[in-house]
Amino acid sequence: MRKKKIISAKEYSDMVTAVRLSSHEKICAERMKSLIKTMDELRKDVKDMKADMNRWKGAGGIIILLGGLIGSVFYFFMK
Repeated sequence: MRKKKIISAKEYSDMVTAVRLSSHEKICAERMKSLIKTMDELRKDVKDMKADMNRWKGAGGIIILLGGLIGSVFYFFMK
C-alpha cells in the first residue's frame, strides 16, 4: 500500500496559488491578444481615414478654384 504524502498548509497554499496564477495568466494573455487585435484594426482605420482626408483636400481645392473661375466669369459679364 502506498503511503499518503502529508502536505503542509503552506505547500497546499503554494500549489493552489500557482494554479490560480496560471489560469489568471491565460485569461490575461487572451485579453491582451484581443486588445492588440483591436488596436491594429484601429490603426488601419485611422490610416484609411487619413488617406481619404488627403484625397478630399485636393478635391476641395479644385472645387474652390472652379468656383472662383465661374464667379469671375459671371462678374465679368454682369458688369
